[in-house]
Amino acid sequence: MRLRSAGAASAALAVGLGAFGAHGLKERLAALPAAAAWWETATLYLLVHAAAVACLPGAASRPARLCLLLGALLFAGTLFALAHGAPRRLGAVTPHGGAAQV
Repeated sequence: MRLRSAGAASAALAVGLGAFGAHGLKERLAALPAAAAWWETATLYLLVHAAAVACLPGAASRPARLCLLLGALLFAGTLFALAHGAPRRLGAVTPHGGAAQV
Protein backbone atom coordinates (compact mmCIF):
# COMPACT_ATOMS: atom_id res chain seq x y z
CA MET A 1 0.00 0.00 0.00
CA ARG A 2 1.33 3.41 -0.88
CA LEU A 3 1.06 5.66 2.15
CA ARG A 4 1.06 8.86 0.12
CA SER A 5 -1.95 7.60 -1.81
CA ALA A 6 -3.60 6.56 1.45
CA GLY A 7 -2.90 10.03 2.84
CA ALA A 8 -4.45 11.65 -0.23
CA ALA A 9 -7.49 9.36 0.00
CA SER A 10 -7.82 10.18 3.70
CA ALA A 11 -7.70 13.90 2.89
CA ALA A 12 -10.47 13.44 0.32
CA LEU A 13 -12.47 11.51 2.91
CA ALA A 14 -12.00 14.33 5.44
CA VAL A 15 -13.27 16.93 2.97
CA GLY A 16 -16.27 14.75 2.12
CA LEU A 17 -17.09 14.10 5.76
CA GLY A 18 -16.71 17.78 6.57
CA ALA A 19 -19.18 18.70 3.82
CA PHE A 20 -21.54 15.95 4.93
CA GLY A 21 -21.42 17.23 8.50
CA ALA A 22 -22.03 20.82 7.41
CA HIS A 23 -24.94 20.00 5.11
CA GLY A 24 -26.27 16.47 5.52
CA LEU A 25 -26.08 16.36 9.31
CA LYS A 26 -26.71 20.05 9.94
CA GLU A 27 -29.96 19.58 11.89
CA ARG A 28 -28.78 16.52 13.79
CA LEU A 29 -25.52 18.12 14.88
CA ALA A 30 -27.24 21.41 15.75
CA ALA A 31 -29.36 19.53 18.31
CA LEU A 32 -26.25 18.55 20.24
CA PRO A 33 -23.52 21.20 20.25
CA ALA A 34 -20.92 18.74 21.57
CA ALA A 35 -21.55 16.46 18.59
CA ALA A 36 -21.01 19.33 16.18
CA ALA A 37 -17.71 20.17 17.88
CA TRP A 38 -16.58 16.53 17.77
CA TRP A 39 -17.43 16.32 14.07
CA GLU A 40 -15.56 19.54 13.29
CA THR A 41 -12.50 18.51 15.31
CA ALA A 42 -12.42 15.06 13.71
CA THR A 43 -12.64 16.52 10.23
CA LEU A 44 -9.93 19.11 10.86
CA TYR A 45 -7.48 16.69 12.45
CA LEU A 46 -8.05 14.03 9.81
CA LEU A 47 -7.48 16.54 7.02
CA VAL A 48 -4.33 18.05 8.50
CA HIS A 49 -2.74 14.69 9.30
CA ALA A 50 -3.71 13.17 5.96
CA ALA A 51 -2.10 16.11 4.17
CA ALA A 52 1.03 15.67 6.27
CA VAL A 53 1.23 11.97 5.38
CA ALA A 54 0.70 12.72 1.70
CA CYS A 55 3.30 15.52 1.65
CA LEU A 56 6.06 14.08 3.83
CA PRO A 57 9.32 13.87 1.94
CA GLY A 58 10.61 10.49 0.87
CA ALA A 59 13.16 10.59 3.67
CA ALA A 60 10.39 10.22 6.27
CA SER A 61 10.23 6.67 7.48
CA ARG A 62 7.36 4.43 6.47
CA PRO A 63 6.55 3.46 10.09
CA ALA A 64 6.32 7.15 11.05
CA ARG A 65 3.88 7.86 8.21
CA LEU A 66 1.87 4.77 9.06
CA CYS A 67 1.60 5.75 12.74
CA LEU A 68 0.57 9.26 11.76
CA LEU A 69 -2.15 8.01 9.42
CA LEU A 70 -3.49 5.24 11.66
CA GLY A 71 -3.43 7.48 14.71
CA ALA A 72 -5.38 10.18 12.87
CA LEU A 73 -7.93 7.63 11.66
CA LEU A 74 -8.37 6.24 15.18
CA PHE A 75 -8.64 9.71 16.71
CA ALA A 76 -11.06 11.03 14.10
CA GLY A 77 -13.00 7.77 13.85
CA THR A 78 -13.83 7.72 17.53
CA LEU A 79 -14.94 11.37 17.40
CA PHE A 80 -17.14 10.68 14.37
CA ALA A 81 -18.68 7.73 16.23
CA LEU A 82 -19.31 9.86 19.32
CA ALA A 83 -21.01 12.49 17.17
CA HIS A 84 -23.33 9.76 15.88
CA GLY A 85 -24.31 8.69 19.38
CA ALA A 86 -21.77 6.00 20.25
CA PRO A 87 -21.37 5.33 23.99
CA ARG A 88 -19.41 8.07 25.72
CA ARG A 89 -16.91 5.54 27.06
CA LEU A 90 -15.59 5.28 23.50
CA GLY A 91 -14.12 8.72 24.17
CA ALA A 92 -11.49 6.97 26.28
CA VAL A 93 -10.07 5.48 23.07
CA THR A 94 -9.69 8.85 21.32
CA PRO A 95 -6.45 9.91 23.06
CA HIS A 96 -4.80 6.66 21.98
CA GLY A 97 -5.15 7.82 18.39
CA GLY A 98 -3.32 11.01 19.29
CA ALA A 99 -0.66 9.10 21.21
CA ALA A 100 -0.03 6.80 18.24
CA GLN A 101 1.20 9.80 16.30
CA VAL A 102 4.02 10.66 18.68
